[in-house]
Amino acid sequence: MKASARNQFVGTVSEVRVGAVNAEVHVSLKGGEVIVASITKESVDTLAIKNGIAVIALVKAPQIIVVTDFGGYKLSARNQLQGKVTKVKLGAVNAEVDIELSGGELVAATVTNDSVETLGLTEGQVATAVFKAGAVILAIAS
Repeated sequence: MKASARNQFVGTVSEVRVGAVNAEVHVSLKGGEVIVASITKESVDTLAIKNGIAVIALVKAPQIIVVTDFGGYKLSARNQLQGKVTKVKLGAVNAEVDIELSGGELVAATVTNDSVETLGLTEGQVATAVFKAGAVILAIAS
């Protein structure tokens, strides 16, 4: 798929919870991680989303928050994928940070250079990519 979203996770729908307006779709990745997407009930019907089908979960890099220490706090964001930092590429204002998950998938995050400094981000460091379920777009083959 060609899309501007740098994060394109290939997975399989493992659960669909349909509500009155929205649905929660769980996408299992090859490393065992699960991405949760919140999409409309209409999208579930239009895309024929059901357990067992292959999907691509798309998340734009600026939607990813990088956390290195939760400090005893819990977050409301459904997607919290832990991995190791494999790349920190500084730009003029922002940096690209890649986090490799256990199954080999990469999560690309765009954060400020100040955040890189504040978090002390370096290659090999454990970090968690955090994003809301509403930031996930699902795609299926037509």
